[in-house]
Amino acid sequence: MDERQNIAKTYDPTLVEDKLYAEWMEKGYFRAEVDLGKKPFTIVIPPPNITGQLHMGHALDNTMQDILIRWKRMQGYCTLWLPGTDHASIATEARIVQAMAEEGLTKESIGRDKFLERAWDWKKHYGGRIVEQLKKLGSSCDWSRERFTMDEGLSEAVKEVFIRLYKKGLIYRGERIINWCPKCSTSISDAEVEYEEKEGSFWHIKYPVKGSDEYIVIATTRPETMLGDTAVAVHPEDERYRHLVGKTVVLPLMEREIPIIADEYVEKEFGTGAVKITPAHDPNDFEVGLRHNLSQIKVMNDDATMSEEAGQYRGMERYEARKRIVEDLENLGLLVKVQPHTHNVGTCYRCGTVIEPMVSRQWFVHMKPLAEPAIEIVKNGTIKFIPDRFSKIYFNWMENIQDWCISRQLWWGHRIPAYYCQECGHMMVEKDMPDVCPKCGSTRIEQDPDTLDTWFSSALWPFSTLGWPDMTEDLKYFYPTDVLVTAYDIIFFWVARMIFSGVEHMGREPFKYVFIHGIVRDAQGRKMSKSLGNGIDPLEIIEQYGADALRFALTIGNSPGNDLRFSIEKVEASRNFANKIWNASRFVLMNFDENPDFSKADESRFTMADRWILSRVNGLAREVTENLERFELGIALQKVYEFAWEEFCDWYIELVKPRLYDKESGTRLEAQYVLNYVLGNTMKLLHPFMPFITEEVYRHLVHGDPSIMVSQWPEYNEKYNFPEDERKMGLIMEAVRNIRNIRAEMNVPPSKKAKLIFVAAGEEEKRILEQGGGFFERLAGASEVIVQRDKKGVPADAVASIIAGVEIFIPLDELIDIQKEIERLEKEKANLEKELARVDGKLGNQGFVAKAPVKVIEEERAKKAKYQEMYRKVQERLDALKK
Repeated sequence: MDERQNIAKTYDPTLVEDKLYAEWMEKGYFRAEVDLGKKPFTIVIPPPNITGQLHMGHALDNTMQDILIRWKRMQGYCTLWLPGTDHASIATEARIVQAMAEEGLTKESIGRDKFLERAWDWKKHYGGRIVEQLKKLGSSCDWSRERFTMDEGLSEAVKEVFIRLYKKGLIYRGERIINWCPKCSTSISDAEVEYEEKEGSFWHIKYPVKGSDEYIVIATTRPETMLGDTAVAVHPEDERYRHLVGKTVVLPLMEREIPIIADEYVEKEFGTGAVKITPAHDPNDFEVGLRHNLSQIKVMNDDATMSEEAGQYRGMERYEARKRIVEDLENLGLLVKVQPHTHNVGTCYRCGTVIEPMVSRQWFVHMKPLAEPAIEIVKNGTIKFIPDRFSKIYFNWMENIQDWCISRQLWWGHRIPAYYCQECGHMMVEKDMPDVCPKCGSTRIEQDPDTLDTWFSSALWPFSTLGWPDMTEDLKYFYPTDVLVTAYDIIFFWVARMIFSGVEHMGREPFKYVFIHGIVRDAQGRKMSKSLGNGIDPLEIIEQYGADALRFALTIGNSPGNDLRFSIEKVEASRNFANKIWNASRFVLMNFDENPDFSKADESRFTMADRWILSRVNGLAREVTENLERFELGIALQKVYEFAWEEFCDWYIELVKPRLYDKESGTRLEAQYVLNYVLGNTMKLLHPFMPFITEEVYRHLVHGDPSIMVSQWPEYNEKYNFPEDERKMGLIMEAVRNIRNIRAEMNVPPSKKAKLIFVAAGEEEKRILEQGGGFFERLAGASEVIVQRDKKGVPADAVASIIAGVEIFIPLDELIDIQKEIERLEKEKANLEKELARVDGKLGNQGFVAKAPVKVIEEERAKKAKYQEMYRKVQERLDALKK
């Protein structure tokens, strides 16, 4: 037996996938080296957190990237898919703190250096876990280039960017309102705040005007912050309050006088037209405070307890203080009313705690000058969002951008390269700690304790991973990258920041396309979550069904930007498809001659079926390539799936069997050649989606490639364009389908052969049907095929069907024994009458209808409708036969 024919009886992904992946790695197929003779194609992986475990979102994102990379590699590009992981400061630090708590330890008890030792140990033990899981998926990344956001090179890039922006005046340190997470004990950026709709209240409170009987009523959703009020504001054109501007009110509970000011920020028509101003605890109030030179009174501590400034409420938890404050206001007669109010409340994206806006001394990036060129580069089409509708989210974010708070009160992360002289207070921003203070000569210098926002380093990912700030050969060749594949939920977290960073530091775009996908939902369209218990572990799917099956299920039916419904049924359909491919491939290979020499195949001996299938796979190559170029991955896979299953397996293989079985056939070698060519090209087109099974099949076919991974992507070839043969086969296939439908409707067993009479409208149709005579015998159960131009000799009781330009007739007595069929149908009719009587009896019984569950009653009504339809068809059939 030819070694090629030594193909396993069944396909078992568990025996194939790990073995093939190891071979690909060993042979260096994923490696990318600068090759000026080739065009580069680059994707940088969205770096998963080192705390991460592969979930369906990762599986979808990386499958899509791998599809693009494998396709471009086969097209001859120098493809680099650059992998790496993110240090994820908040998430990682929380894990380590949690583990330490179990030992009775805290960060403070062991100190920063010991804590960081533990953090690096944790990274060493768990940080590579998700990388190994990505390999299980079949990801063809260049693992020799794997990066980590805190590795030496990337840390150097982070310091360089910080210093450059600082020197340009784009990074500054100042008091501003930040989003504070009391649980994570750190500031978080605007992008990291998730808004949830919550039930709350509007408390309407009287603020007495000093020296009069008047008072101003303000409304607030956060009464605990009133302790830090430093003004009451009204609109300058509001006639109701014009006489009070410049006077003061007495702040309830604190007995502090605060001014009544006029500011256009206040909306006259909203509420009472007067608002409390708390510069230390509200971003808008902060701006008002700057305009009016108001003091900032911080009434809350970092752990969300009330501070010393809160007077009698100091030490209380914020919501406990709220309750007490409301009670005290009511007792003083200052609480006018409480209105229920549903509003969006900001929560921490990591832990879900309600964030507290508060004034804090932090580091910020001045965003407006960076945002403007980053907006323009998308507007002018240099960067395109796929689908385009997501550019609106990008523009909305960038056009309304606030300064970015980049400092975090954490220990794990890139420490801010700012140093303070302990003698004179002078601040120095340098790459390394200075030896002496240039201002006073002191050597007592300490580094800023804060670390940078995780997104500060990942914003540099497309160029820092290629060697920046050095202008390396890799950076010159592979940058800008080509496609960024990501979910829509991190457009402002990450995409926007990469764009302005690329424009600022590289002078051009970081990528040409932003390919957006949705999230993976369950079969009912619900988000996967622990609380619903509907999460699916991709690693379990891979273990049970194989990576190809998972990749198929995540791609089929998927369209850019839209959420994807995932179900086990899709995975099982994928496994069935893999089995279909395997069985078809095995049949093909078992019917090859030993060491076939396809150079001797004569194209002039190709049959109509050969030319049809060659033309179809040729057109398929063009269509699939066009779909991939438009990022229509789901449509591309659907087309390959339908071609492989229906046209190749169900039609061509069946059509070609007689030539394979006949050792003396004059076109046997041509049949084998076409099978090899079409199956090979089908595997190539399917390879980016299902890399493992396609490699395993391809290695058994006749070709000169060491691997399907480095074979040439199929291109449209005019030589194999046979539109006439496609048209002819189309007519024959439609006729076969109609004949099969007639036989199925009449319950004709496959073994029963019948005469076929075709009445063709024209000579062309007549010739085609005569050519296809053998096909009708094999595929449509024909005992005899007659093709004529008129209806002469067609029995009156013949069953008929019509397709374009052809009438099909099958004499009834050829299909069935009419008397036996009448008897069978009379029995079926009697059974249906019994079933209908039974259902009518149930539904006519008032006791049953009154007591039975609605679902049961609906089921009985559905049965009745089904039986009535079956009865109608049986009666029609009987009437026709009796005529």
